[in-house]
Amino acid sequence: MKNIKGPAIFLAQFAGDDAPYNTLENLCKWAADYGYVGVQIPTWDGRIIDLKKAGESKDYCDEFKGRAKEYGIEITELSTHLQGQLVAVHPAYDVMFDGFAPPEVRGNSKARTEWAVQQLKYAADASRHMGIDVHATFSGALIWHTVYPWPQRPQGLVQTAFKELAGRWLPILNYFDERGVDVCYEIHPGEDLHDGVTFEMFREATGNHNRANLLYDPSHFVLQQLDYLQYIDIYHEFIKMFHVKDAEFNPSGRVGVYGGYQDWINRAGRFRSLGDGQVDFKAIFSKLAQYDYDGWAVLEWECCIKDGDQGAKEGAPFIKEHMIKVTEKAFDDFAGGSPDEELNRQIIGL
Repeated sequence: MKNIKGPAIFLAQFAGDDAPYNTLENLCKWAADYGYVGVQIPTWDGRIIDLKKAGESKDYCDEFKGRAKEYGIEITELSTHLQGQLVAVHPAYDVMFDGFAPPEVRGNSKARTEWAVQQLKYAADASRHMGIDVHATFSGALIWHTVYPWPQRPQGLVQTAFKELAGRWLPILNYFDERGVDVCYEIHPGEDLHDGVTFEMFREATGNHNRANLLYDPSHFVLQQLDYLQYIDIYHEFIKMFHVKDAEFNPSGRVGVYGGYQDWINRAGRFRSLGDGQVDFKAIFSKLAQYDYDGWAVLEWECCIKDGDQGAKEGAPFIKEHMIKVTEKAFDDFAGGSPDEELNRQIIGL
């Protein structure tokens, strides 16, 4: 068995214009002071990283890693969640998702998609330059608006949509493959890849591409009421990244899975800081250890109640307490003795 690495923290929800959240150096010092040994990088945030330069220059990437290392911090993975979202956008969401793109491609869905694809390619090159072999992203969505269909979906709609989605991602997956990097899709409501079966459909549509893998985040499964422990049993071979994020689901006679258009604090399903929700992290860490997951355990904070700095401060010791140093021997090895074929045949009556 293998050991999980960590604790690490995803910087996306913390980066800002004020110290200590405004530069890579300040964020790394802040994270290290709280006990983290790794940070996951949101590549869309220019206050932290120049993704184009990282994709084009190994020297820049070496210097980038060196700046983090000064504080005892390792760059765990790069993320293109926002850019990946823009690989596939239904026109109904064009206006809202334009905010994820630079001004020069807003209002032009074709140019926006081309920009997003190039961003993914920069991220593949940057990951290779940094010696990282996994990458986090979203799949985007073409038919999310039909997830609970009325009127009913026309026959063949889902197959057509997944064929188109796979067609958009295949050149990207091939590009990552050439650079030795896995694309880890965060399975997430709002994406066409939002549960197990949709991931299977996507893989089938891509010809079971070996670079199409998973970022496991149990919080999104709590909100869907999906069995997040059995999910590990089924898909463990594809889980290459792990967001440690808590959540709770408390349905009532007024609101359930769909949230009733309420803000986060009034929904039945809510993200929480680690230890404040309902996720069974002891079982998750045990299952991941059982299946030889040796990637990073990365805190993602999105709590609707607790302050982010408090959540980050509490998160590092929480992850440390749940990380398992796997055993190198069986508990009953002392009673086994050395192999003895003659004795074994005698025991079974031969």
